[in-house]
Amino acid sequence: MKITIVQGAFLPVPPVLGGAVEKMWYGLAKEFIRQGHEVNYISKSYKGFADAENDHGINHIRVKGYRVPTSGIVLKILDLIYSFKAVRKISNSTDIIVSNTFWLPFILSSNQKTKCLVDVQRMPKGQMKFYTQNARLRANSSPVAKAIKAEINRKYFEKVVMIPNTLPFRNINIIDFLKKEKIILYTGRIHPEKGLDILIKSFVTLSLTDWQLLIVGPYTVETGGGGKTYLEELKKLAMSANVFFLEPIFEIDKLNAIYLKASVFVYPSVAERGETFGVSPLEAMSWGCATIVSNLDCFKDFLTHNKNGLCFDHRSEQKVEILNQLLKDLINNPKLLTDLAKEGMKVNKTHSTEKLAIDFLNEFKSMKIK
Repeated sequence: MKITIVQGAFLPVPPVLGGAVEKMWYGLAKEFIRQGHEVNYISKSYKGFADAENDHGINHIRVKGYRVPTSGIVLKILDLIYSFKAVRKISNSTDIIVSNTFWLPFILSSNQKTKCLVDVQRMPKGQMKFYTQNARLRANSSPVAKAIKAEINRKYFEKVVMIPNTLPFRNINIIDFLKKEKIILYTGRIHPEKGLDILIKSFVTLSLTDWQLLIVGPYTVETGGGGKTYLEELKKLAMSANVFFLEPIFEIDKLNAIYLKASVFVYPSVAERGETFGVSPLEAMSWGCATIVSNLDCFKDFLTHNKNGLCFDHRSEQKVEILNQLLKDLINNPKLLTDLAKEGMKVNKTHSTEKLAIDFLNEFKSMKIK
C-alpha cells in the first residue's frame, strides 16, 4: 500500500523536539516500510532537514509550519494555512491518508476522504460530525471513542475504531530491579492540568531524605507548559525537599535512561477533557517503574489498580493524602513495588509498534475494500 501520513503544523519529523503523536507515527512509518509498504510523510519544515528526502525508506515532504501560538484561535488559523499547503503535496496515487491536523479532513476532496483515517488524539469539541465523510475516525482510547460517537449519527458508528497509541520505542531490555534508584519520576508538560501540585505536596509530606522527586519536562507557554510563574509556584511548594526540575529530554535514549533508574513513576493529571491516553505512564511501565496515575478513564485502557499499577482519586478532597499513602505503600513494600512494575512491563508486548502496526494495516486494508 501507498500510505501518506500528514503530521501537524507545529513539530518536526523526525521528532527531534518531542511530541508523543509525532513519535508514534514516525515509529509506525518505519514499521510500515519494514513490512513492505510505501510511506510518504508530510510534516513541518525544520532547520537542518531537507524539504524533500528519503530517510530510513520514508519519503519525507516538508512544508512551512509554525511555532505554537498562545492563542487557540491563531493556532486554528495557522493549522488551516498549513493544511492547505499539505493537501497539495498528497499524491493522487496514494491508497491511504492519515490526518493529524484539525482542518485536513474538511478540505480533502471527496475521493481523498474515502481514503482518510482521521487520527483523533484529543477529546473532540464538536467537529466530529463534520468528519463523517472520511473513511475512519480513529480514537486512541475508549473514552475518546465514546466521545466521538456522542457527536455523530449512529449510522456512522462503524467508522469509529479504537487502536491505542504505541510505545515510541522497542524495549527488549531485561530490567535489574536491584539497580533501580530511590527516584520518583514525572515526565511531561509542566502545566496546571497535570496535577503537579498534588504530587509535590504528597512527596514533601513524606519527609524522606533518601528519596528524590524528579520532574522532567517543558514549562514555557510556547512548548505547552504553564509558564515561568507556574514553575516558580511549584518550586515554592517543594520548599527544601529533594525535588528537582529538569529540562525536557527529547532524545528517546536519554529519556529511557531516566526511566531505567526510576523506581516509581507518577502521572497525576487532572485534565478531565484534555487527557486522552497518557504515553508517559506507558513508557515508564515499559521500563519497570511502578506507576501511579490519577483516576481519569483514559488510563484504564492499560492500567488496572493493584494489578499492573496504582490509581488515586484526584477528585477527592483528600487527594494529596491518598497519593501520599500510595507512595508510602510502595516505598515501604519493595515486593509490592516490584510485583506491580513487573506486571506493568507487559505493555512492551501489548503496545509495541510491531503489534499495533498490524492493527493499523488491517484497518487500512478494510478501508480499501469498502
